[in-house]
Amino acid sequence: MSAPAPASRPARARRGLTRLVSELAEGVRIALSSMVGNTLRSGLTTLGIVIGVMTVIAIVAIIDGLDRSFATQVGGLGAHTLYVSKWKWISSGNDWWEMRNRKDMGRAEFEAVSREATLAVAVAPFVSLDASLASEHAELTRVRIRGTNQDYEIANGVAVAAGRFLSAPDVELSRSVMVLGPNLSDRLFPGVPAADVVGRRIRVLGKPFTVIGVQTRRGRLMGLDLDSEATLPWTTFLRDMGAKRTISLAVAAEPGKVQALEDQLVGILRRVRRVPPGKPDDFAVNRQEQMQRLYQQLTGALYGVAVGVGLITLLVGGIGIMNIMLVSVTERTREIGVRRALGARRRTILMQFLVESSLVSMLGGAVGTALGFTVAWLLALTTPLAAAVTPGAVALGLGFSATVGLLFGSWPAWRAANLDPVEALRYE
Repeated sequence: MSAPAPASRPARARRGLTRLVSELAEGVRIALSSMVGNTLRSGLTTLGIVIGVMTVIAIVAIIDGLDRSFATQVGGLGAHTLYVSKWKWISSGNDWWEMRNRKDMGRAEFEAVSREATLAVAVAPFVSLDASLASEHAELTRVRIRGTNQDYEIANGVAVAAGRFLSAPDVELSRSVMVLGPNLSDRLFPGVPAADVVGRRIRVLGKPFTVIGVQTRRGRLMGLDLDSEATLPWTTFLRDMGAKRTISLAVAAEPGKVQALEDQLVGILRRVRRVPPGKPDDFAVNRQEQMQRLYQQLTGALYGVAVGVGLITLLVGGIGIMNIMLVSVTERTREIGVRRALGARRRTILMQFLVESSLVSMLGGAVGTALGFTVAWLLALTTPLAAAVTPGAVALGLGFSATVGLLFGSWPAWRAANLDPVEALRYE
């Protein structure tokens, strides 16, 4: 008789895969049985993993929420809008004295930019102060009053929920009209719908104004309540509230032309403000990217500290898993000897203990992830901090815990797989 033909490579591969899946399933079964039989020990083993993953997930969720909230708020400044002022948004202590001594910006700068900035789609001057507002129902103090023009609606992304925004005739004729933020509308006219607030009269520093519109809600920006501002024509502002005030400009560009517009603005303002060649600008051109960079630097440090604390806790939890798995190997030495005597491969024993350590660690990761989201959710409910639950955070928690289980379970698993079968059978 002829010898049987050797199995083909695909057949051998299928048999190998089937054996691997069978060994993996058996390892999961044995690991679950061991965990159920030693519930208290398994719970204490995972405690370090739970605390570490909970810390990382909670802070990651909070930072993700803050990132989204900040991006939404900064987006309200206008993605294609430049803000020209004598002040930088972000400066050091030494810069403050230099900026304080700069010449104020005024009508000359606004008129020059409006006339010569060919790349601008909107130019809005704005000036502000805190003042009192009063209606027949309530009186408010320290309300932010802003004077601007009709282009502010385009440059700063403002929209109205009722009525209308400022118009060119309002500015040209210095009309006593005002657009209220929704929070001001609710407080000055409690229980009155926004549409019915339009046409009502209020007094600002004792002077009467007519409400022509109520803005949509915009939220907060860097602690500033954008829904508690009142807007009126800047010409009216200078007439009634003092003409000797520095003016800033919000200048909107077409998409893709922000840098070109900034270069154009620098040239116009240096000429108007008579800045000599070779001297630094005595004004600042601010954009939202500056605030985003500062925010990323601040949260980046926080993120690094949070992850560092979580990793240290996971390291401690991993050491605990290694210790318990070594104890488990010692307790099951005779069982390992019996299995090896019956033909179990070293790879099978190795996989069994790796699966067990990974399952224990992943259980802690799952509990820690759930607790981390719970902590973030409670913080979002009870504090101004926002929290966002993302699939990436879930994957981070489970991935970290599984990796810790594999790494710290490797030594106990290798030790179990390399036990001498004869010595293991003799173990009492």
